[in-house]
Amino acid sequence: MSTGITRYSIEEFVNSTSQQDRNEGFFEQETARIMEINLSNNLAWIKKGAMIAYTGEVKFTMEDLFEHGIKTVMKRFVTGEGGNLVKAQGTGKVYIADEGKKISILNLQNDSLFVNGSNVLAFEPSLKWDIKLMKLASMMAGGLTNIEIKGSGMLAITTMYEPMTLKVTQGCPVMTDPSATVAWSSGLKTGFKTDISVKTLLGRGSGDSIQMKFEGDGFVIVQPGSIVAPMISAE
Repeated sequence: MSTGITRYSIEEFVNSTSQQDRNEGFFEQETARIMEINLSNNLAWIKKGAMIAYTGEVKFTMEDLFEHGIKTVMKRFVTGEGGNLVKAQGTGKVYIADEGKKISILNLQNDSLFVNGSNVLAFEPSLKWDIKLMKLASMMAGGLTNIEIKGSGMLAITTMYEPMTLKVTQGCPVMTDPSATVAWSSGLKTGFKTDISVKTLLGRGSGDSIQMKFEGDGFVIVQPGSIVAPMISAE
């Protein structure tokens, strides 16, 4: 009877799992859950704790508090968002991952995208970013922080399992669970849809009483797994 366990000789295992150069450029997809950054006297911003291995001469530095300007410092103070970036700089190859999550590499070409901060894995320094705060009027829901990334360059995002993209068109809004929402195009009008009832207040509701609402023309990326999104009550 089969046990479902794959057994290899040492040579077979090494050959089947060996890193392979695919010549895909600065960001290279090694597996669905591991990415390679090809540094050549340049740098990349990566999520803190994402590095799993590297070769060559690479220096890892936590970003300076004022590196992105005083406005960003103030937003971080209010939201607690965006303070987990590390600068990888030098010559070599850096391998990164995030707890086995699925990695998708996006090539932005003068684009603008909003991304949940926890889903940002790495990006080129040519891309600019800013912290954005979404505020729900209800004190019960608090606020939701995200990062706007824009410009031209490579951006790597992560999702729990395989992502799905939903098209948003005029007159056909899309509603999503905030904790399952990964990213969306910047041209969309965003808001919240609530269904607060006595049952919700008593803890007997469906658990889906607050949804994000997207209107206009664009797209929303969602993931099948949910994570706890950072909630605050700042203006």
